[in-house]
Amino acid sequence: MASRRRRTSALIAVTLLSLLVGGCGKGDGGASDTRSVNGLTYDLTPAQAGRVHADKVDSIAAQVPQAIRDRGTLVVTGTIGATPPLGFYATDDRTMIGSEVDVSSVIADILGLKLERRNGDWAQNFVKIDSGEADLFVSNATVTEERKEKYDFATYRLDNIALEVPGDSTWTYQERKSLAGKKIGVTSGTNQEQLLVGWNEQNVAEGLPKLELAYYQQPSDYYLALSSHRIDGYVGPNPSAQYHSATTGTKVLTTWSGAGDALQAEIAAMTRKDNGLIGPVQQAIQYAIDHGTYKQVLDRWGLGGEAVRQSRINPPGLPKKKG
Repeated sequence: MASRRRRTSALIAVTLLSLLVGGCGKGDGGASDTRSVNGLTYDLTPAQAGRVHADKVDSIAAQVPQAIRDRGTLVVTGTIGATPPLGFYATDDRTMIGSEVDVSSVIADILGLKLERRNGDWAQNFVKIDSGEADLFVSNATVTEERKEKYDFATYRLDNIALEVPGDSTWTYQERKSLAGKKIGVTSGTNQEQLLVGWNEQNVAEGLPKLELAYYQQPSDYYLALSSHRIDGYVGPNPSAQYHSATTGTKVLTTWSGAGDALQAEIAAMTRKDNGLIGPVQQAIQYAIDHGTYKQVLDRWGLGGEAVRQSRINPPGLPKKKG
């Protein structure tokens, strides 16, 4: 089953890229290994020859907890699916690639560790961190006040989310009240869900029709739901929404900070609370920012517009749920 899901995810990712092609190369299996769009070439190969690397920084690496240094690997978990450019499978249907993998790789390089990247559904990633199975969660995770009670964060990208709708939709979005009575897809346990739940409560309190949430864990499922008009829209990470919209003809109706109007939300690497790892991780990210490696990583995947100037540990996050 897992292998079949990976094949489906890889096929979707390659298909999406294929719709944008400007130029391509062919691998031994005949699959398209690169795609060029508006001057940006996406490398779909398992080799990832263009992946950005960094040298070990001894002063930062020395601060990594001894148990991890002795092991020699940095175990990073995240959700890999048909969600380019964040995380998806290469043309071999096994190798995890994307911006979140590259961020993980640079952090590991600077810490002097070998990256061991693992995959899990959204909820499973938190379990892996809780149990100690993984050291770090790098997968478009937003800093929230509730999560900060159990986890530590080091920010590395702005968190912007988008409302994606079918290409022939005539719906006009103006404010949260525009969501009243709509059926909107979302992934359970995300800050996008929390934001929609809060807006729905406000709408209902004002006498407006209730918003219906439809839950999807796999991108391929919500892609199908949008194309078949089973949902009015989907709220998810802006990078993947913009990418999907450009490649399939859906529309991005509006974007918000992941925290709504409260503040500019940020995406961060996440560790178990007070385990001694977040300090060196934050320093590694800041070192990459200061020395240009970070910019190279984001630019490689067309995400330069979501860059942060400073990595912060546990900054203000998405407010707690009421009640």
